[in-house]
Amino acid sequence: MKKDDTPKYTEAFKELQEIVTEIEQGEISVDELSKKVKRASKLIAICKIKLATTEEDVNQILRELGSTSDKTVEE
Repeated sequence: MKKDDTPKYTEAFKELQEIVTEIEQGEISVDELSKKVKRASKLIAICKIKLATTEEDVNQILRELGSTSDKTVEE
């Protein structure tokens, strides 16, 4: 999968939900199960990376806001 083909978090999560539903309902043949599990694994990795990146971004913003409000209090 090329970087440009990487789905966004929402798309990856939706596709992952669809795969889980198919597996739970027994809609997948044994032949397709391996492919679906591999795809699900990739989608989980995409979601985990996006969540970790977002958490880092939010923490950075909060640190910056904390730093800014500390300077305001000192002035």
